[in-house]
Amino acid sequence: MVLFRQELGDVLRNARRSQGRTLRQVSSDARVSLGYLSEIERGQKEASSELLVSVTDALGLPLSYVLREVSDRIALTEGVTVPDTIPDSLADETGTLVGAR
Repeated sequence: MVLFRQELGDVLRNARRSQGRTLRQVSSDARVSLGYLSEIERGQKEASSELLVSVTDALGLPLSYVLREVSDRIALTEGVTVPDTIPDSLADETGTLVGAR
């Protein structure tokens, strides 16, 4: 079974490591306790939306990028192909996601 919190933790950890930063540096920049951020990266705790924004800001990444990475990883696990565009069945005549306004 795939868990959102585990995939999110992996994406955040990979982003931090690719920047060559320590957990301590990111936790300080995000103003999140070192232990709590560690638990999030290990998929042991759920991150609130406010905390997630603080961490993504500290990493210099858009929240949408992180969520897309998580979504793509989950789709791979599920064997689902995620389209890069909105399917016609979910878009209105302007190409906007129905209900997104």
